[in-house]
Amino acid sequence: MTPAMDLDTQLMVRVQADDDASFGLLLNRNRGLVVNYLSRMVANQAVAEELAQDVFVRVYRSRRTYEPSAKFSTWLYRITTNVALNYFRDERRNQQNLSLDMQDAAQLRRQTSDRAPLVEDRLVREVVAEQIRRAVRGLPPKQRAAVIMHKYEEMDYAQISKVLGCTPSAVKALMFRAYETLRLRLRPVLHA
Repeated sequence: MTPAMDLDTQLMVRVQADDDASFGLLLNRNRGLVVNYLSRMVANQAVAEELAQDVFVRVYRSRRTYEPSAKFSTWLYRITTNVALNYFRDERRNQQNLSLDMQDAAQLRRQTSDRAPLVEDRLVREVVAEQIRRAVRGLPPKQRAAVIMHKYEEMDYAQISKVLGCTPSAVKALMFRAYETLRLRLRPVLHA
């Protein structure tokens, strides 16, 4: 291990040597980050928690193939993104007949039935925020991942390209298409 390695990389190198205590530390240090990212991707906290477990199982199983020259966080985001994309693929197969609008309406009914009356400004902000979240959730999975990494995780295009396994110009194209789609979908909301 060189002193230039960040702590997560050092821990992962120890995990490669079957140091289970280091894996526990690595998990504790990164679990919140993974759950938050997945929660934004799948818009369901319980599913995000389950998927995060899968991510760390994959990290442990893949420990032998980890290259310390790669930044650990990039490698972790790649695994996490792949788990989320696999989830979307599997969900699409399992729920082809389930309408997203029906899910959103049921969720909105549950949310509104539990709320006390709100101030009009706060309600408008919440409605707009929900419409933005819904528009982001409506993006194709790779575009959604890129937008979430860029806007919420504050990753630059080079980092996103490493996570998604594509070129920075491909990320730019993904982001352009995603933001164009969002602009069109949100035009009535943002110009009201």
